[in-house]
Amino acid sequence: MVITTMEDEQIQQQKQLEQVISERESLGKQLLQRNNERALLFEKIRIQQSILSKGDFHYNQRLEDIHLLKLEVKKLQRKKNILDRTLPNTEELRTELFHLQRELLREKTRNSVLEDQLKPINIHRWRRLEGSDPGKYQLIQKIQALQKRLIAKTQELEERELLLQEKEKLYVELKQILARRPGPEAAEQLQQCRWTIRDRTKKLQALMGELRMLDSKMNEYKSENQRMCSELANIKKKYLNQKRIYSEQRSRTTVEEQEVLPQLNNTPHFTGGGFRIYNPVKL
Repeated sequence: MVITTMEDEQIQQQKQLEQVISERESLGKQLLQRNNERALLFEKIRIQQSILSKGDFHYNQRLEDIHLLKLEVKKLQRKKNILDRTLPNTEELRTELFHLQRELLREKTRNSVLEDQLKPINIHRWRRLEGSDPGKYQLIQKIQALQKRLIAKTQELEERELLLQEKEKLYVELKQILARRPGPEAAEQLQQCRWTIRDRTKKLQALMGELRMLDSKMNEYKSENQRMCSELANIKKKYLNQKRIYSEQRSRTTVEEQEVLPQLNNTPHFTGGGFRIYNPVKL
């Protein structure tokens, strides 16, 4: 009985083993299916990521195009405003042109009617049409004035566009810097930079004030130096004049003394300690 029970248990364990093996095989098949599905999902994810990256690239390109178009629109609006400013009375000119054209048509019709009715009897209906066109010199002056205004406005517009481009470059650089360093730390650093810029601007203003004061002192020193140089030149002139006068007086006195001195006689004069010099004794 023990052997039979052990055999029954062995048979049951064999069945359980076969069941476990079949479950293992089914689980292996399911695992292979899941791996295949996972590989497909990874491939789909990779494709979607590549599509998203391409979409981001095209989106950035469209943003750049939109930015460029906005700049172009602003530029055209600026040009339009400048033209409106240069010609503020366009509506008035248009209305005046319309009225003048209407009067011209009226006068043409009247002229045609008068030409039809032109006869020697209707001489009293004739009238002299008066008009004055501006001269060539006035037109040339007006054209030159308008050209000067246009050149000045274009130069001002170019300067403003250059300043705007510089400001935009600075804005883009600051935006990139802020994008690289997001968060409250960037705000704190920006605040610190603003404080340092404010301090440096104050120092710069103080230095500019000192520079202006030094320039004023330098100008005072220059004026004082020029004044001293002029005084020195005047003193030199006076000294030279005095020296020239003194030399003239001295030469005059020497000439007068030479004239006052008596002429020497032919008789010899002797000087000495009582020795006989005239007719010396020959040895």
